[in-house]
Amino acid sequence: MSIGSSTYLTLLIYLSLFHAVNIVCQGPASQAGSKRRTSKSGIRITIFTCILKRSFSSVASRVSRSSFLLKQNCIRRVSAPWNRLNQIRAIIEESRIREPKAMPAEQKMIWAPIIDNGIYRFDASEVAKKQGWPSVCFKNGQHRETPIPLKSNLHVQEPVIIPECKNEKGSQITTIKLPAGTSLYGTGECGGSLERTGKRVFAWNTDAWGYGPSTTALYQSHPWVLAVLPDGTAFGVLADTTRRAEIDTRKEATIRFAAPGSYPVVTFGPYPNPEMVVSALSLATGTLAMPPKWTLGYQQCRWSYETADIVRELATTFREKKLPCDVIWMDIDYMDGWRCFSFDPETFPEPAKLSDFLHEKGFKGVWMLDPGIKSEPGWHIYDSGTKEDLWVLAKDKTPYVGDVWPGPCVFPDFTQAKTRKWWGELVKDFVKVGVDGIWNDMNEPAVFKTLSKTMPDTNIHRGDEDLGGHQTHQHYHNVYGMLMARSTYEGMRLANPQKRPFVLTRAGYIGSQRYAATWTGDNLSSWVHLQMSIPMSLNLALSGQPFTGPDIGGFGGNATPQLFARWMGIGAMLPFSRGHSEKGTLDHEPWSFGKECEDACRLALNRRYRILPHLYTLFYKAHMTGAPIMSPLFFSDPKDQKLRDVDSSFLLGPLLVAASTEMGKKVDPKKIVMPKGIWQLFDFDDFHRDLPLLLLKGGSIIPTGPVVQHTGEMRAEDPITLLVALNENGKAEGVLYEDDGVGYEFQKGQFLYTRYAANLDLSSSKVILKVDSSDGLLRRPKRPLKVRLLLANKTELEGEGVDGEEVAVALPSDFDIARISTDLQEQDLPEQGGNYISEEVEYETHESLAVPPTMLLDLKCGEWCIKVVPWIGGRIVSMIHEPTGFEWLEGKLEKGAYEEYSSTEWRSPGCVEQYDVKKELLDSDGPEGVVMEGDIGGGLVMRRKISGNPSNPRAVQISSSIEARSVGAGSGGFSRLVCLRVHPSFKVSNYALAVVKYTTLRGEEREVHAEPGDIFLTGDDRPNGEWAFLDKENGMSIVNKFKPEEVATCVIHWSQGICNLELWSEERPVSKETSIRITHEYESWTEHELSVDGYLKGLDS
Repeated sequence: MSIGSSTYLTLLIYLSLFHAVNIVCQGPASQAGSKRRTSKSGIRITIFTCILKRSFSSVASRVSRSSFLLKQNCIRRVSAPWNRLNQIRAIIEESRIREPKAMPAEQKMIWAPIIDNGIYRFDASEVAKKQGWPSVCFKNGQHRETPIPLKSNLHVQEPVIIPECKNEKGSQITTIKLPAGTSLYGTGECGGSLERTGKRVFAWNTDAWGYGPSTTALYQSHPWVLAVLPDGTAFGVLADTTRRAEIDTRKEATIRFAAPGSYPVVTFGPYPNPEMVVSALSLATGTLAMPPKWTLGYQQCRWSYETADIVRELATTFREKKLPCDVIWMDIDYMDGWRCFSFDPETFPEPAKLSDFLHEKGFKGVWMLDPGIKSEPGWHIYDSGTKEDLWVLAKDKTPYVGDVWPGPCVFPDFTQAKTRKWWGELVKDFVKVGVDGIWNDMNEPAVFKTLSKTMPDTNIHRGDEDLGGHQTHQHYHNVYGMLMARSTYEGMRLANPQKRPFVLTRAGYIGSQRYAATWTGDNLSSWVHLQMSIPMSLNLALSGQPFTGPDIGGFGGNATPQLFARWMGIGAMLPFSRGHSEKGTLDHEPWSFGKECEDACRLALNRRYRILPHLYTLFYKAHMTGAPIMSPLFFSDPKDQKLRDVDSSFLLGPLLVAASTEMGKKVDPKKIVMPKGIWQLFDFDDFHRDLPLLLLKGGSIIPTGPVVQHTGEMRAEDPITLLVALNENGKAEGVLYEDDGVGYEFQKGQFLYTRYAANLDLSSSKVILKVDSSDGLLRRPKRPLKVRLLLANKTELEGEGVDGEEVAVALPSDFDIARISTDLQEQDLPEQGGNYISEEVEYETHESLAVPPTMLLDLKCGEWCIKVVPWIGGRIVSMIHEPTGFEWLEGKLEKGAYEEYSSTEWRSPGCVEQYDVKKELLDSDGPEGVVMEGDIGGGLVMRRKISGNPSNPRAVQISSSIEARSVGAGSGGFSRLVCLRVHPSFKVSNYALAVVKYTTLRGEEREVHAEPGDIFLTGDDRPNGEWAFLDKENGMSIVNKFKPEEVATCVIHWSQGICNLELWSEERPVSKETSIRITHEYESWTEHELSVDGYLKGLDS
């Protein structure tokens, strides 16, 4: 180190010592030790006992970011320089003592490296670290607790990104700030778009039938965010808490977690690319359990196929119509009185014989098991659980009883090892009738006849010490479904240790992939839900759960032929491919929507079974390395910003699937957002406008097989067809993984892993394909090998031979390598012919008054002139007080002014939907009011009445409600969580002369002057039923009157030229009997009138 550098370092140390006399910070920050003493006079002096444990040469050396690359079982490190001065500052920062109790301001967290290079655990303080709960999401909880020694052979470096945290009202708030231009993903199961900036979700497992794009809590919890930095490197962060957590990504390039108590945060990276981050997450939380091959086939379900005879008819129809299918599902109606582990003696009298029939036809059977056990003395399941004291307890320490399908039920406490063993034994016996897989549903846990849709937070779990010990339900709620899936998985292993189990779970937590696949819950038959299918599946994959997909066709409501065909085309390419629908809807089998739709479904399913060898290889890679099976387009080029928000395309390894999710619009290759490089368009002679386009990346080889009706027909000796797309150098490579598809012999080396390579030899005018290398103990079967060499403009060359031997593909004498790389936009699609399902009218609307879709409604409500736009959210775009001519609202036709939302999220459903005018309220002078309704999905409508007040001409009255019209029975009659949020935007002429004034419910007078940000008023801090916005620049004020019992929160928000005075209802589900309503009114006053009335008391004139 130079003298100048040494002097500068010394100066920094003395400055920090001087500064520490006056500053008290929290918690020991790192490995540097220190002591704190406090004098009687209260002056706190910080004494550094060891600031520099490292030598000066170490300080001066370049610090590298560390990363690891998971490829099979290999790990390598990637280094990058780090600024020396930043390291010096970090050493000083780490040497400060921080008080572990109160956290009034954000502070950097202490850290320790764990598991492998680039993975760090962060805690608020040493005290918080010691008091932390055990990890449930880690595959091995001790890995989170065991730091890697700094002198290990991993050459551990300091973290590049350090979270900050603070304690606020008993919750730890953790913030991670990233560079501008960072894109955010993950957050587990969430509706809406792929990229999550501007979104907020809550990790709290919720029965969310009919959820929408902005629903903030769904069936699973993944407190995890994947960040792709501007340069294409990637970083991940996990808040390791089982409690209700807020995941806030609303601010650009900022991740914020908030959850009760203290919890560790685990970061991954930055690494060179996002796939490495997801693999690192799986290294910690566990990879996908290798599934049996039959689970990759198409699967058919409905609530319910109500008799064994209907199941037999369904299986026979699939085979007769040559529609490939592997699995038929039995929903809850197979049970006797909805009692788990029972069979209805009339409708499913001989389940073993039904299983035999399905197996003979090449089908597997998956049967549902819910957690709710009927509280019925004399029933052996209830009696045995009661005898062994296995139930979740109410706060009075008696077994909690809640209503689910069988009526009053008790709930197994899966946090106890003895309960999991008991459940596993029940599963073991259940499987004996030929059950091939088990479906765990309703395991959030869902409970009927409760507004929370689950059991009380105060319930008691007597958990194992390694899970957290005895805790309330608030602590274990999010892992209840995961622990049930674990119990079921272990029970299936008990039943047959030589067979791989298959479990599907609705509820889950990060790490559930170790035990179960999942799906995206009770979606709806709508284009919106089709559009969400891809980003929802992708974000689950980016959160460590690769085996997922939606209910094809939509669970609630009725699909149309085009919607169903499109959904089947996409769903047939997803990792989990299952059609499912609920009672009371149209049949949703592939033949249910006419011959055109049936033909399109057959093409889609044949396509899936052709690519099954490639899919199975991707599943093996996911099992071994944690890489996602399906991935977003930006995985092909993380630096390319234009790929980061593509929601309608995805990758299956090097295979790109480009879909159309818009009604009546085909996929246009000229409009597809594509990664750079060579991408060859191909199909299987199955081109159809309603099916996705398929493209193979240059430099890639993928294996395909023949069409079969189920995976049981697949044989090792079947011909293999390799699709080959050369890169610009005339080379390509790919892999094929094979095993018995059933058991665990692959773990003993009984598999065949083949690496194929293709090379262009211009001297001989041939492309030579050969086996480059192979692993595993299985012998290569003697089987035909066909090569399809994909060239530009959908031209192909073919070659044939024997697998394991060289296969040559002859090139035309005039072949030019430029033919490899023609731009996709210049390629032609096949003639469309009649292969297109025409656009259908989606639904007939309910009766309403015919209002043209561009018409403004002009209303005269007392002293007010109101303009309403029914076709865009039923919004009020103008409120003019006629006596003064003053316009109160600020906004545009499509945004702003007066809006209402159906959740706490800004611009959630309700503000852009088309509203039908149900009724016009008339008097002798013309319209004085209107009643409108808008469908916001999930069986819910927002209803709004705008009218004058007959007893007060000064007032305009707005009565709004969220009402349930057709909430599915599967939700127990309750909707998703909703909140009626009234959002008016009032003009602000001069911030200095604007104020909000009100009296609280406790009688205190308050004034709120303009300042940036939100002010939330709850409890007795709410206005006592009215508040006023005063515009002293114009001498005007608007008074908003409401019923406090209808309003849970009032929000004041100031922004440029606008003041929002928001009214929020409570957030809860609704049923047909329990709607949410807010009735309020506005009055316009002059400043003089308000002074007389008392509102301006104490203000300057």
